[in-house]
Amino acid sequence: MTRWPVPVVLAAMLAAPLLAQQAAPPFEQWRAELMAEARTRGFDAALVTRALGRAEPREQVIAEDRNQAEIVQTLETYYNSRVRPTMVDYGREMAVEHAALLADLERVYGVPGEFLLAIWGMESSFGRFTGGVPVFDALVTLAWDPRRADLFRGQIFDALQIVAGGDVDLDDMTGSWAGAMGQAQFLPSSYLALAVDHDGDGRRDIWNSTADALASMANYLVQQSGWNRGYTWGREVRAPSGLADEVPGRATGGCPGMRRMTERRPLAAWQAAGVRRTDGGALPAVEIDGSLVAIDGRAFLVYDNYDALMRYNCVHRYALTVAMFAAQLR
Repeated sequence: MTRWPVPVVLAAMLAAPLLAQQAAPPFEQWRAELMAEARTRGFDAALVTRALGRAEPREQVIAEDRNQAEIVQTLETYYNSRVRPTMVDYGREMAVEHAALLADLERVYGVPGEFLLAIWGMESSFGRFTGGVPVFDALVTLAWDPRRADLFRGQIFDALQIVAGGDVDLDDMTGSWAGAMGQAQFLPSSYLALAVDHDGDGRRDIWNSTADALASMANYLVQQSGWNRGYTWGREVRAPSGLADEVPGRATGGCPGMRRMTERRPLAAWQAAGVRRTDGGALPAVEIDGSLVAIDGRAFLVYDNYDALMRYNCVHRYALTVAMFAAQLR
């Protein structure tokens, strides 16, 4: 995912009062303890030294983590900054170039090619920009920073497992500021669980193989949420003001953004509540449940496939942008 750096001093970010953030431990001591734990987990000592002995915290990583565009920008600004006409044009070129691959993936996984193209475009500009930050620098920074330390400490050991497995050389293991890797921008845990060797060369290469990257995205969508071949993601709608706040939210399940969505209700119930298509017409007369998402003055009625997009990145502005981008690439 593309981010823009925000100049800020690392120490000031760690001490920011709005975050009520505890101080990070002394780095050299923390790294030594991390390396010792890696060795006790059975990783080769030479690999641990190469991967972690030279890893250093990066100020930009902390700054980016505190200023993610999906959170601070409106849906319109976020969408327009990413889905420019040149991106749409290039995405359509990629649809033609990889038509056979996309058709094969839809046959195997059931995910339409336009959604894979949209995610590919959003995550790495169709493989052109996969990130130049050493993955272990990014992960070490985020594991040392107390805000999400437990999550990213685990990702470090997963990343060591990837290198030990031989799918990628340590020096080639670069990615985004968040440690997300390759054309698919998978975290190490997602790579281990869901990356696919679609081109059959014996390696799950989401860095250099478009086939592996797109197949891995499709596998992620299917395995994390299940993709319903019979329906799309949802639609933008007109909804009575305040309706999304009046309907109970999802009590459990899914990521935090999903729990803030309304409970699922049949389309007939939403029709009765005054929800209409954007042109004022009636909702489709089909038996499917949907949740209402109200964001930045707009409303969307979303189905189960939208949950899959949210599990790729649990932010509504991201998932909605992917869905609307896919509509332009269909």
